[in-house]
Amino acid sequence: MMFVFIAGGGRTGSELAVQLLAQKYEVRLLEHRRDLLARLHHELPTEVIYEGQATDPTVLKQAGLDKAQVLVACTNDDAANLTLCYLARTMFNVKRTVARINNPRNAWLFDKNFHVDETINQADVMAHLIQEEMSLGDMMTLLKLRRGKYSLVEEKVPKGAQAIGKQIKDLGLPEQCVIAAIIRHGEIVLPRGTLALEEYDEVLAITDDEGAKQLATLLEPPDRSVL
Repeated sequence: MMFVFIAGGGRTGSELAVQLLAQKYEVRLLEHRRDLLARLHHELPTEVIYEGQATDPTVLKQAGLDKAQVLVACTNDDAANLTLCYLARTMFNVKRTVARINNPRNAWLFDKNFHVDETINQADVMAHLIQEEMSLGDMMTLLKLRRGKYSLVEEKVPKGAQAIGKQIKDLGLPEQCVIAAIIRHGEIVLPRGTLALEEYDEVLAITDDEGAKQLATLLEPPDRSVL
């Protein structure tokens, strides 16, 4: 069972703890603010919560950071999150570190020098989502894979789309765009190469960003072009 250590009991940290517990992970959440601790004890099992300063090595040891495989540093202080990642790797040999960036201007600091493996930068996430939604028209992203390099996407074939009547093998999709399933009249149809797309088919595909754009172009309505 993977042990995830979360530093910071704000809404991000507490919701992450709830979700990880539901997925049967072992979780420890570290927080020192009294007002947040009162709320956390209503949302999480008592044994998950540890009270103390997140940047104190003694507290981190007592809270069990040395037993964790993953540290998530999501306090509201960027300096504290950087310190946590550094301590987690150099003092406690934690294999994986994830840090929240509160101020986008500090993003350049969150790199391998502080042993930050992954970052959560809300400004970047929002900008990427807006760009993705604008570029992919009606296509929906259902799941991100391989740290966001690939996605599981879904789109219904609209009336007049250029893909209607074309066999999957003739769509000209790149190798990085694989149609995984077709839902037709509520039933799943295996996407064999000779299968021709029909109006109102629901297309599920695993693809990278460029493949998603090409697929979106094939499935766009005739009166709209994908940006």
